[in-house]
Amino acid sequence: MLLEKDPAHAFVPYPAAPVGHAASGPLAGLSFGVKDLFDVAGYPTGGGNPHVLALSGIKTTTAPAVQRLLDAGARFAGKTYTDELAFSMSGLNAHFGVPRNGAAPERTPGGSSSGSAAAVSNRLVDFAIGTDTGGSIRCPANHCGLFGLRPSHGRIGLEGSLDLAPSFDTLGYFTRDTATLSRVGAVLLGEDTAPLPASVRLLYPEDGWGLLDSAARQALQPALERVEAALGSVSMVHMAAAGTERNFSAFRHIQGREAWESDGEMIETHGLILGPGVRERFAWGRNVSDEKLEESWQVLREVQAEIADLLGADGVLVLPTMPDIAPLLTTAEAVLDDYRNASIKLLSLAGLSGCPQLSMPLAQRLGAPLGISLIGPAGSDRSLIALAQLIAG
Repeated sequence: MLLEKDPAHAFVPYPAAPVGHAASGPLAGLSFGVKDLFDVAGYPTGGGNPHVLALSGIKTTTAPAVQRLLDAGARFAGKTYTDELAFSMSGLNAHFGVPRNGAAPERTPGGSSSGSAAAVSNRLVDFAIGTDTGGSIRCPANHCGLFGLRPSHGRIGLEGSLDLAPSFDTLGYFTRDTATLSRVGAVLLGEDTAPLPASVRLLYPEDGWGLLDSAARQALQPALERVEAALGSVSMVHMAAAGTERNFSAFRHIQGREAWESDGEMIETHGLILGPGVRERFAWGRNVSDEKLEESWQVLREVQAEIADLLGADGVLVLPTMPDIAPLLTTAEAVLDDYRNASIKLLSLAGLSGCPQLSMPLAQRLGAPLGISLIGPAGSDRSLIALAQLIAG
C-alpha cells in the first residue's frame, strides 16, 4: 500500500513497493486501486485467502490492463481487498475483515470487489478496478453509491489475474462521477464495436422490476423518471429472460462448475480453509453434473438470442441494479445468502447475455444508496457511459 493511512480498511497492507506510471497521459492526476486478483509487479496476488497469498510469491510482471492505466498516467495506490477467491457478494471476508462502506458505514460494502468500492466511496482514490462474474462490480456500486461498469464479456483482457468462472469473468471499475468514468473507459475499452445511435429505445422489463418489493420500487421511481427525462419514455416489455428461476439456475450451475474447475485442485491439494458461504458454494459447484451443465448452456444460448433480438442496435434496458439497499453488517449469514440468491435473479441477465451493464447511484432508501442500471447491446459500453453522462448531468 502506498497510502499513509487507510481508515476504510480498503487496501491490503502489503509493504509499499513503488509502481511507475507515465508522467503525462489521459489519466494523469488520477489515483487508483487494484483488486487483489490482478498481478502488480512488486506485490503478491492474494485473492482474499491466506493460502493463496502464501503460494503467490512476489510478482515480476503487471497485468496488461493495469499496465494500460499506468501508461495512461494514473497513479497506483495499492491492492484492494476482495471477498475470498471472488466467490461472494457480501464484502465480508472471514480472514481479513470488512472494508468500510463509505456511503453507509453500518451496512455491508458488497463484494467481491469490496475493497475497490470502499477505496472509491471513502475518497481514498479516484477510481478502482475490480472483477464482475456474478455481480462483483454492480453489487458494491449499488451499496456504496458509485458508478460501476461491468463491460461486455471479453471487452477487456484478464491476463495476469485469478480466474473464477471464465465464461462470466469481466474486468470492471468504480468511479464517483461520470467524467472519471468516461476517462477511464476511453483507456480500457477502446472504441465501441456496436455504438448506440443518438436516439435509443428505453425498455422496462416488467419481470425484472417485479422482483423488488414496493418500498424499493418506490425509492427507485425518481431515478427512473430522471432517466426518462434525459433519454425519453420507457416501453414496457415482458422477457422470458428477466428475473426467472430458469436463468438463476443456469447461471449458478455454470458459475459453480467453472469455479470448481478454476480452484478445486488448489483447494484440495493445499487444504484451503474457506469462510462461511464460500466453502459451501465451492462444494456445491464440485457436484454439478455434465448433464446439468449442458442444460444450463442451452439456457445461456437462448438468453443471448432473446436479448440480442430485443435490443437490436438501439435498445437499452432500464432495471434495478439490486433488489434493495445493502444489508446491515449485523445481518446473519443465512439472510445474506438469501439476499445473494435474490440478487442473482437480477444480475444474471448481463452475465448470461454477455452485455454491458452500468449501475448509476441515483436513488436512496433509509439513507443508503440504491442503484439503477442500463444494459445495452454487446459492444456498446462507451455509449452507455455517454448516456449516463446525459442522465447524471
